[in-house]
Amino acid sequence: QEYYLDYFKLMFMLIGINGTDLYNLKKIENGRVEYRRAKTHKLYSIKVEPEAMEIIDRHRSQNGDGLLDITDRWKNPNDFIKNMNIALKKIGKLEIVGRGGKKKIKAEWPDLSTYWTRHSWATIAADIDIPDAVISCALGHSTVNPTTGIYIDRNKKKVDRANRKVLDWVLYVKR
Repeated sequence: QEYYLDYFKLMFMLIGINGTDLYNLKKIENGRVEYRRAKTHKLYSIKVEPEAMEIIDRHRSQNGDGLLDITDRWKNPNDFIKNMNIALKKIGKLEIVGRGGKKKIKAEWPDLSTYWTRHSWATIAADIDIPDAVISCALGHSTVNPTTGIYIDRNKKKVDRANRKVLDWVLYVKR
């Protein structure tokens, strides 16, 4: 479960990157992962924060086909995502029940899936008052008004600051 939890955290730290795009990452360049999203073909450039780098370092590919060891274990991203979603639903407390000592897991989040990373990142960003336009930019959504979008500089620094703020809130704010 720790393996999949690491990947869940990494997906969240990379602004809700989906499993296919995570699987297809090849390298980190200038402290960023850059990729074209499989679903929309939009170009993304996400700063790799130190906490994300720590996870990446633990799970680097040994065969060099991709950045991460998921390319060593699975032949395609769909197999990785399927296995990850099954494992995420089983995260919880292990209980021994009955006379035979049958192991049973009491799932903490029985509906948890990889989709939660993207949705959670956006929800938390909104909750901590990151402007909707920055959230939209971080997620690669189009601007509400295409004409306005021409005049607004969609600066990566704003997205970088927003991601850092979300990560700080999740990882370090005492509740």
